[in-house]
Amino acid sequence: MDETLTRINEGVQLHHQQGRREELLWDQRALAAADLLTDDRVAQAGVPMSVAALYPSLHLNLGECYRRLGDLDRARECLRQARAGIGALGDDAYGQLIRGGLDRLAQQLS
Repeated sequence: MDETLTRINEGVQLHHQQGRREELLWDQRALAAADLLTDDRVAQAGVPMSVAALYPSLHLNLGECYRRLGDLDRARECLRQARAGIGALGDDAYGQLIRGGLDRLAQQLS
C-alpha cells in the first residue's frame, strides 16, 4: 500500500484508541498526509475514489475531535470545510456515512 495512504489509515485506526490530544495530532497528520496524495497514487493503491473524496471524512474526524476538546470554533470551521468538499463524494454507502456524520456534527454544534 502507498506509504501516505498507510499513514492516513493508521490515523483512522488510532482515532478512537488514543487520548483526545493524541487523536487530534493523528487527525492533523492524516489531513496533512492527504495533501501529498494525487489521484494516481490513490488509484495505484486500490482506493476507489479521488483524493478530493477523502477530505470530507478527514475534516469530519478533525471537527469531531475539536468538538470533544471544546474548541467549537475550530469544529465549525472543519464542518464548513467538509461541507465545501462534499460534492466529491459519491452517492454510495461511504458518501452516505460521511454525510450522516456531518449532519450529526452540525446538530451537536448548534
